Amino acid sequence: MGILTTIIIGAVAGWLGSMVFKGSSLGIIGNIIVGIIGSFVGGWLFGLLGISLGSGWIGAILTGAIGAIVILFLLNAFFKKK
Repeated sequence: MGILTTIIIGAVAGWLGSMVFKGSSLGIIGNIIVGIIGSFVGGWLFGLLGISLGSGWIGAILTGAIGAIVILFLLNAFFKKK
């Protein structure tokens, strides 16, 4: 994948993750970063479980969004807002 494709998929995945997991507003740059890292986390996690959501854009976005939800859950668990 090209860098632009990775950024677009990361942005969409991070945005979807932030929509599903309320309580985290990281902005557009934060959503892109969380989405890109979430893609790696989701891919790793699904690889361990033997799950595949597809090989195209939709599969990458869903995998990234689920990984982003996991990351947002962990961030909110460790860094609770007062």
